[in-house]
Amino acid sequence: MPDDAGLPPRRLTDPRAMRALAHPSRLALWELLAVHGPMTATQAAEHVADSPSNCSFHLRQLARYGFVEETGESTGRSRPWRVTQLGYTTAVDPRDASTELAAETLGDLALDRALDRHRRWRRTRQATPPAWRTVGGANETVWWATPEEVAALEAEVEALVYRFRERLGDPDRRPEGARAVEFVALVHPFDDLAEQAGDR
Repeated sequence: MPDDAGLPPRRLTDPRAMRALAHPSRLALWELLAVHGPMTATQAAEHVADSPSNCSFHLRQLARYGFVEETGESTGRSRPWRVTQLGYTTAVDPRDASTELAAETLGDLALDRALDRHRRWRRTRQATPPAWRTVGGANETVWWATPEEVAALEAEVEALVYRFRERLGDPDRRPEGARAVEFVALVHPFDDLAEQAGDR
């Protein structure tokens, strides 16, 4: 795992890189390596319900666009892979339809996967240890704010959540009893978006 706890997430501007990651198997592999650390294609296949040969192909595609790399600790045909940087954001120019579509496709896939994980947790949480049954949940609210105020609030939330970021890349920093926990924040205008289009 790269030691990049002090670095911001990778900023994606190339629609080809976005499209490369916007594939269910590739995004699943990238998430797996980001959360659990280096794995071979064979090891990863056990977690993502795919064949080792397909995982190997998808890992090579991810490597082509700089999302993963070999660890250099190969033994025979065993080739462990790791992510090159933790996290990503997409940069979109509204005037570039290709980039906007690629970012939207990747965003939809990532959001669908996160919401699926949340729904599975809600359905199965009674089977988890008691201490974890009430952890997490959903919090929805609406407030009035300017674009500048929304951006400032998002930056404050990001700083708060990122205080544990170094634990993702360094297992030695994880306290006993810790589990991987996902935090998803959705921010968007509450009003009819069609009405807001005329205010730009």
